[in-house]
Amino acid sequence: MSDNEHYLSKNEQSMKKTQATILVIDDQEDILFASRMVLKKHFETIYTLNNPKNILDTLSQNQIDVVLLDMNYRIGFEDGREGIYLLKEIKTFSPQTTVILMTAFGKVETAVEGLKAGAFDYILKPWDNEKLLEVVKAAVEENRKEKKKTAKAPKQDAFFIGNSSGIQKAYSLAEKVAKTDANVLILGENGTGKYVLANHIHQNSNRNTHPFVHVDLGSLNDNIFESELFGYAKGAFTDAKNDTPGRFELAQKGTIFLDEIGNVPLQLQAKLLQVIQNKSVTRLGEAKPRQLDVRIITATNMDLKQEVSQKNFREDLYYRINTMEITLPPLREQKDDIVPLANFLLARIIEKYDRSEIIFDNNALAQMERHSWNGNIREMENRIERAVILCENNTITVSDLDLDVISKTESNDDVQLSDVEKSAIEKVLQKNNFNISKSAEELGLSRASLYRRMEKYKIDNPNGSE
Repeated sequence: MSDNEHYLSKNEQSMKKTQATILVIDDQEDILFASRMVLKKHFETIYTLNNPKNILDTLSQNQIDVVLLDMNYRIGFEDGREGIYLLKEIKTFSPQTTVILMTAFGKVETAVEGLKAGAFDYILKPWDNEKLLEVVKAAVEENRKEKKKTAKAPKQDAFFIGNSSGIQKAYSLAEKVAKTDANVLILGENGTGKYVLANHIHQNSNRNTHPFVHVDLGSLNDNIFESELFGYAKGAFTDAKNDTPGRFELAQKGTIFLDEIGNVPLQLQAKLLQVIQNKSVTRLGEAKPRQLDVRIITATNMDLKQEVSQKNFREDLYYRINTMEITLPPLREQKDDIVPLANFLLARIIEKYDRSEIIFDNNALAQMERHSWNGNIREMENRIERAVILCENNTITVSDLDLDVISKTESNDDVQLSDVEKSAIEKVLQKNNFNISKSAEELGLSRASLYRRMEKYKIDNPNGSE
């Protein structure tokens, strides 16, 4: 048994235990011990991890149903940012894994931010054992529901390209470059499917049996940039308790997808360039470089040529990452694909919610074709999901999609949509005395989605965080 991981053998388990695998991640051994003692009586398999850098390794080697994730690991860093980053990494690497956040009393606001980022729930430390079990059992049940929905989804409908010239050109280039090891730069507005295209390239490459590691560079602050990407040696800095590989090493023989590369500060671009150029990485605290065999795909919604001309992005890095440049067109330039895409997304969402047959009425489809879709595919998916929840008689109308007001003021889409949505949310919140659960249900949103919109529109909750 290693210092980093503990496994409870089946001899310690009873037949009445719930069939579930739980992973607890915390750098305090007393927390790991206490949680193990409580959970092992009720669940089949318990893993514990005291080094958060080994999360992806553990997830790749085991079928983890639920993760209990602490939000702070380094002395002096108590803002929970590391926990939020790790949460996003888990949800990207293993979307079906359900995550519960653990945080100290007084740090609830950060935990609420975690709900917005995809966490199922949070629990305060020190916890009440009954409360801990209640939350974990609910997470296990949620995990089972999500897996059933995924199992029901038809395999052939898991991917949509479209027939418009712009998207066909993008995927034609992707098919050609997939079998090579050329670096690829994907450009496009938010919501156009850059992650989907990057993953498509990986799945159609000769590296598809090895890891696809997604790194959101925009979420990495300067303090953890090098340690996260390049790794570190034991003792390299305070609280560096173990030798730890970075994201580049975790992607060995596979593909690393560096999303939002345009957000990397200029002073860190040189270090990233060195790794890409030399095909090697040197962990913090070490002198000897480690050779890399990694395919590099990057993406951004920024105009990198303009950033280069304004001296905000290194020209040598720009040319290093874009051996092949692929641009994804915005949805407004794919008019012929809007109705087929809407029907594709509707079928997938129906499966998700286990609903009976639902259709769009003709007015809704016509209005969708006229809508500007400034949020692209992501906006369409969100609107359709909300409409599936709200619609009556199994028919989605223009009103269900909240597109009626927009059609009257085509020249001011963003402002009108924001004003209408903010006003609707404020009315429902006030009606329910800012009860988040009731308001979310009435609006047809999840709690996390409602929190995100409240943050977006700067709507304060006078009752504080729930």
